[in-house]
Amino acid sequence: MARGVRILDAMSEVLARRIIVIGASAGGIEALRVLSAALPRDLPAAVCVVVHTAADAPGILHRILNDKAGLPVIDVTTGARLAAGHMYVAPPDYHLIVEPGILRLTKGPKENRFRPAVDPLFRSAAQVFGPAAIGVILTGNLDDGTAGLWAIKQLGGITIVQDPADALYPSMPRSAARHVEVDYLVALPQIAPLLARLAAQSPDEGRAVAVPESVEVEVKIASEKNAIEAGVERIGEPSPFACPECHGVLLRIKGSHPFRLRCHTGHAYSAESLLAAVSEGIEDALWNAVRALEEGGLLLQHLATHHQDQGDSVTSQSLAAKAGEAHRQSNTLRQAVSDRQNLATGQPA
Repeated sequence: MARGVRILDAMSEVLARRIIVIGASAGGIEALRVLSAALPRDLPAAVCVVVHTAADAPGILHRILNDKAGLPVIDVTTGARLAAGHMYVAPPDYHLIVEPGILRLTKGPKENRFRPAVDPLFRSAAQVFGPAAIGVILTGNLDDGTAGLWAIKQLGGITIVQDPADALYPSMPRSAARHVEVDYLVALPQIAPLLARLAAQSPDEGRAVAVPESVEVEVKIASEKNAIEAGVERIGEPSPFACPECHGVLLRIKGSHPFRLRCHTGHAYSAESLLAAVSEGIEDALWNAVRALEEGGLLLQHLATHHQDQGDSVTSQSLAAKAGEAHRQSNTLRQAVSDRQNLATGQPA
């Protein structure tokens, strides 16, 4: 057996149960309210949910969903046991990781610029549950969740994507459908009854269950293990790109589908999320240049006035001209910020 690859025991207690993992971003709360309200209380599977949230968000998604959900919705704490007929929601600023029989919250590096991110949840569910995992991608921007859904598919699980034409924000489901051979592409109202039917079926234990080293390494990184010690250098090769988060060299994950990168610190990016981060960095740099020019212009104008008050009109006029040039340059950059387009095909979530 190749190093870093293990075979899931299809007869183990873990695979005797189903897990449903759901990822969403922009528009996700509205979609989850519809989906959770239609799930039966006796659903024979545990449901885990990641929605992109800001680190300082209040963490009340479980309360919002509990209002009309068909099954109890729980704000996860580390060590929570996975129970059928329950929905578990990742809190802000924590990755949600599946381990045998339990859930774990971690402060692992951000993936695709988010924590919680969809990919770590999906990847860990694929590793632990194999063919008993069901992955669902809902509305959202950019492409988080595509790599995780691909892992679920590779390890024999079932993949479901909301029809992009039905999604409030189609970028995430469109990416998943483009890169993964999904089992079901359906409108939102069809997902809950489909999940109820699939959860009641026994997993197809004859499908692929080999866990690639790359999946194991990336789950370890999301679980807070040092990226180098986890083996990131074995699964990636240096690229010419720098990590927008820590500015270290990004390694391109070998054989990844789709194109993905990870730095030695552990931050991970898809092509779309990296483009979004680079685009955001360009805008920040332009605004910093605008600010610097305006501050320089104000200083020049202040000095021009000072010299005029001192009777030195020649120096004053020279400084005033330079202040005017700084102001013109500032306006040019302001217009450049207004006119530029985001490099990513989908807007940040």
